[in-house]
Amino acid sequence: MEGEGVVGAPGFRFYPTEEELITFYLKHKIQGTTRLLQHIDRVIPRLHVYDFYPWDLPQYAGERCKGDLEQWFFFIPRQEKEARGGRPSRLTSSGYWKATGSPSIVYSWNNRAIGIKRTMVFYNGRAPSGTKTKWKMNEYKAFQEVPSLNSNPRPELMEELSLCRVYVKSNCLRAFDRRPSGVALNEHVPPFQFN
Repeated sequence: MEGEGVVGAPGFRFYPTEEELITFYLKHKIQGTTRLLQHIDRVIPRLHVYDFYPWDLPQYAGERCKGDLEQWFFFIPRQEKEARGGRPSRLTSSGYWKATGSPSIVYSWNNRAIGIKRTMVFYNGRAPSGTKTKWKMNEYKAFQEVPSLNSNPRPELMEELSLCRVYVKSNCLRAFDRRPSGVALNEHVPPFQFN
């Protein structure tokens, strides 16, 4: 396949912005954009991440993240409990993911609300006496398309799937921590198109 050699090339990294994660990967996956699904699935696999220890997740990462030592991406299907209006279970056999703070709104390059982000930390043991680890997760959910600026200011969430970025907390800035956003650059780069 053309371009396959680039993936393993020195310096190649998969570092999408939050906007790219939500508007390209998550929305196309939820909407089932057929011509893109096989490519998206190779990059970000669907996995019940709460069934695994966080340190085991890198082995299930998509081909663009294989060998990455900093971050891994997964689509998480909505749990039955969550579908009935309850809170999702974030327990593993030896620990749990705990949300830190309130979810924050993610904005596009043109300052439109496109989704929410929730940050979680993994704890070994059982709540409330678990031991905090360096494993973290950002969970992203997309908003439904808002047709105009005059519509409901709080759009509905697309709940079928969420997209998560799992990583190990570091004391230094990594590429995804310091990458400038499109708003800061005051420019918009069109999304990548698979051929």
